[in-house]
Amino acid sequence: MNIVMISGSPRKEGRTGKLSAIISKKYGIKTIDLSELVLPIYNGQEEQNELINIQKLRAQLENADAVIVATPEYHGGMSGALKNAFDFLGSKHFKDKPVAIIAVSGGGKGGINALNNMRIVLRALYANVLSKQLVIDPTDFISGGLSLDENPSYLVDGLIQELKLYTQLAKKLNEEWSASNY
Repeated sequence: MNIVMISGSPRKEGRTGKLSAIISKKYGIKTIDLSELVLPIYNGQEEQNELINIQKLRAQLENADAVIVATPEYHGGMSGALKNAFDFLGSKHFKDKPVAIIAVSGGGKGGINALNNMRIVLRALYANVLSKQLVIDPTDFISGGLSLDENPSYLVDGLIQELKLYTQLAKKLNEEWSASNY
């Protein structure tokens, strides 16, 4: 099962990147880190399709069976870096794929608006966004940000298990549908 995670923070040392590293290490999930994968601002011009980082982004998502998207909440929405990355993608990268979403908040009430913002954009890309979603707070990190406390770790485990279940179901349904239409 090929699950790809998008770490939607442009910050190299941000909590979203730390969470993505924890998930990547624990579950063996490949991560597209938007603090490292430099993308130009999307302008719709054809020449952007030739850029190696755009091709890399698209190829990794096109070949994914499922996707996890994590973002910080900036001013009530997802990061601009993540929205920009989504603008380079289309329905062929997300259609019929289960997608799990996670917001990494600065604390307090942060995160929910970013989740809702991602859900709207991903729906426009025909993603099957799971109803289960998570907000990870700064207090959820332990060991200097190298791991999660017990309860948030348990919640991440549940989200990953649900994503894997939906991915298996989607693959089976797609296979059955393909077999019955030939």
